[in-house]
Amino acid sequence: MFLGEFAHTIDEKGRLTIPAKFRADLTAGLVVTRGIDSCLVIYPMEEWNKLAEKVSGLPVTDRHARAFRRFVFANASDAALDKQGRVLIPPRLREYASLDGDVVVTGLDTHIEVWNPGAWGEERGRVEGYDADIEGWAVLGI
Repeated sequence: MFLGEFAHTIDEKGRLTIPAKFRADLTAGLVVTRGIDSCLVIYPMEEWNKLAEKVSGLPVTDRHARAFRRFVFANASDAALDKQGRVLIPPRLREYASLDGDVVVTGLDTHIEVWNPGAWGEERGRVEGYDADIEGWAVLGI
């Protein structure tokens, strides 16, 4: 389970050091891809396989489903942690999420998001301004 928020950096070679508490869940491999909210998403291979199965099951006759398949798979990059717990983030993904130097790494239960600090600040402000007492819990049926 991935929980928490961490300030990290991407080095000049495009490597991101994964927080130590997240590494054990990524030893079997991982996939980095574009997130929907201009961030990157890192999935442990087991979670990626679950997502890939669902996306692959979408009808190829539906143009929206085809576009979503392209979004998910064409932008994905499989990887492994190096001995220092780093993962190489491809240039096209760093560019998409405006990642250069400082980043914010957030744990979201089954996956990790990697944010540009400014974009994360804006998103965090939206999340903290959300009336979770009324709307958020209603989604869960609580």
